[in-house]
Amino acid sequence: MHRFTFTRALLALAVAAALPMAAHAQAVKFTLGHGAAPGNPRHEAAVRFAELVKTKTSGRIEVQVAHSAQLGDDAAMVTALRTGALDLSANSQGAVANAVPEYAAYGMPFLFASPAQAFKVLDGPLGKELADRSADKGMVVLGYWDNGIRQMTNSKRPLAKVEDVKGLKMRTPPDTVLVEIMQALGADAQQIKFSELYVALQQGVVDGQENPLANIQASKLYEVQKHLALTNHQFQMTPFLMSKRTWDKLAPADRKVVQDAAAEATALQRRLSAEAEAKLLADLKAQGVQVTTVDRNAFAAATQKVTDKWLAGPIGPYLRKIVSAAH
Repeated sequence: MHRFTFTRALLALAVAAALPMAAHAQAVKFTLGHGAAPGNPRHEAAVRFAELVKTKTSGRIEVQVAHSAQLGDDAAMVTALRTGALDLSANSQGAVANAVPEYAAYGMPFLFASPAQAFKVLDGPLGKELADRSADKGMVVLGYWDNGIRQMTNSKRPLAKVEDVKGLKMRTPPDTVLVEIMQALGADAQQIKFSELYVALQQGVVDGQENPLANIQASKLYEVQKHLALTNHQFQMTPFLMSKRTWDKLAPADRKVVQDAAAEATALQRRLSAEAEAKLLADLKAQGVQVTTVDRNAFAAATQKVTDKWLAGPIGPYLRKIVSAAH
């Protein structure tokens, strides 16, 4: 009798000891990488997503945010997502387009007048189609974030006419459409990692660059670029992605937690981006940046051949639907 009780007590102790271990085994840590600096709406939304996931799972799922390209540039992070080496990334349109070419459709020159116009398209059936294509390439879309309308800066001269761009050495990210836009305007396009851009501008490796105002401000490019042209030449999204390999390991309840947190983070990111735009322009002017507007019709005419080329290419059918929906 005593032996039976003792054995049962030992068993109870073993089970009790195993419970914390089982709970510990279920704890998960994810890594979320992106290339933006703290203060950028992309980083603020990534941090909010991490907080929401942790709260909604009572700390069982923890998301560590690695900003400022700590894990490599956007192209490297896309590769890591697809192989499962990275769990999450708030990435870039151009880098993701190298894996899913249809992303490039949203970056055609002068296609969208505002991010809001682009999100009307992305939040509908065409965005769902893009998400399906992404899943086929190993990436689950959790949201389409705002990377703004892109503007040009340089250290040489004000830009107002197409001719003013000719001959400028302009940095672009690894985005084929942006390279073609710069070339169509007569610039010498050079690809430099964003993390190396400030020094490249400071040392005169390139004359200028193009980015949304949020990126120009957060990375203090105004310190080495005094001419800002409001070209509005390209809309870019920030695809918020999870590795399909990570997604497939999640229980249905955890998938819902991730989706709900992503929806909140997406709404926050878009709102922060919209609120920042007007304030950013005033801040940049206060920093001594000279602002010009360009002849939009002339710039659009000079870059129309970029859209024509893509319409005739493999993503032509999808692009035609985007162009139709945008107008």
